[in-house]
Amino acid sequence: MHELSLIANIIDIVREEMPRHNLKKIQRITLRIGEMRQVVPEALHFGFECLSKDTPLEGAELKIENVPLTGFCNQCNKKSAITDWFQACPVCQTGALEIVSGKELEIAEFEGE
Repeated sequence: MHELSLIANIIDIVREEMPRHNLKKIQRITLRIGEMRQVVPEALHFGFECLSKDTPLEGAELKIENVPLTGFCNQCNKKSAITDWFQACPVCQTGALEIVSGKELEIAEFEGE
């Protein structure tokens, strides 16, 4: 369950950033997570609930934005939704496909008071 270590790192980052933004309590954290990360949202939410207890993040909403797997073909110059990491271009069928989204794992924003 890599979700627990992921959420522990996210909590650490947000707590480290709180003083820079004069925040005492976090109300919402928005994450952008790509399909390639294979993160189970329910496990992330559960880990957040457990690890944020008795911290300024306790009770905050954890919002997860899923980023679809998208490729760009260097042969036909088309961007397409893909379903497999090693998929050929769905437009021209060449192997010149470069993954351009779906690898993200980032804190998009956090809000508090």
